[in-house]
Amino acid sequence: MTRGVDRIQAAFSAAEKRGSAVLVTYVMAGDPDLATSRDMALACAAGGADILEIGMPFSDPIADGKTIQGAGERALASGTTIASCLRLAAEVRRRTPAAIALMGYVNPVMSYGEERFLDACVASGVDALILPDLPPEEAGPFRTAAAARGVKLVFLLAPTSTPARVAAACDAATGFVYFVSVAGVTGARTSLPADLGEKVAAVRRQSPVPVVVGFGVSTPAQARAVGKLADGVVVGSAIVQRIAEGGARKARAERVRRFVASLSRALRR
Repeated sequence: MTRGVDRIQAAFSAAEKRGSAVLVTYVMAGDPDLATSRDMALACAAGGADILEIGMPFSDPIADGKTIQGAGERALASGTTIASCLRLAAEVRRRTPAAIALMGYVNPVMSYGEERFLDACVASGVDALILPDLPPEEAGPFRTAAAARGVKLVFLLAPTSTPARVAAACDAATGFVYFVSVAGVTGARTSLPADLGEKVAAVRRQSPVPVVVGFGVSTPAQARAVGKLADGVVVGSAIVQRIAEGGARKARAERVRRFVASLSRALRR
């Protein structure tokens, strides 16, 4: 079940060559329905996103703020399941070469069956998994199974992470390390912490894989500032907010594409 294409590494290598940080964009699968969320993910790719993070809705999303929680509730109400998220990823894969990272929580993955889920990720063209409630210290068997299939794992760190947790996450991550810019949950913010650069630099010195920063990045100016500190920038709630503004699917897609394009341009300056 292994494969040879490493789209995650390719995304970071291409960004480094052009002197830019990687742009990671987030869309919730099934918000407000699967077809719309597919088009929103593709709009992100059209706007210049390097890695497409696709959320898998869960009833108890501990890392998500109000905006993404709302997206998850809409997705669950529309009947979105793990299986339909995987089908969505496969549809997106057929239409774009951008890397795909599924973001979700451990309980649904375990209910689906860990190895069955990883096999489906390979079949769907998923490149990486972000599971915020999977502790790196307890990820050994899952990490081994994922590595055997060529699926990368991403672990999260926060400003409050202990040295031991930083070491564990850096040791376990095979795709990239996701550094949470602020203590708390996802959501757009007007400013970012003054000591963010120092904290990110400390993790980058220790990590053998790239380090991206997310939670709170909501404008091109913020993306550009964070892009100077990290290997990549994640923008989620600001995109989900634009999707939630409503309108025809084509209009939503164009709104998202324009916003993502503004982020991509900011990172490349």
